[in-house]
Amino acid sequence: MGLEWTANYLIFVNLAAFAAFGIDKRRARKHQYRISEATLLGLALIGGASGALAGMYFFHHKTKKLLFRAVPVLFAAQAVLLIFF
Repeated sequence: MGLEWTANYLIFVNLAAFAAFGIDKRRARKHQYRISEATLLGLALIGGASGALAGMYFFHHKTKKLLFRAVPVLFAAQAVLLIFF
């Protein structure tokens, strides 16, 4: 049961992170209220780094911001943790 729960959690958080980057990009283009950078990074931090990284490059969003260069590092760290656990 623990492995199934973990897999479902990771799927959900990564889809949420990917979607958040897409929504934020669309809102940026329309000059609407944006998703905070803290929320975007928070989704990556809690396990959604692969979804965040995919969203960054798929939507060409936040790829040049210095703070978001931490996302590939988070992805690598989460991949290592996933392999060892």
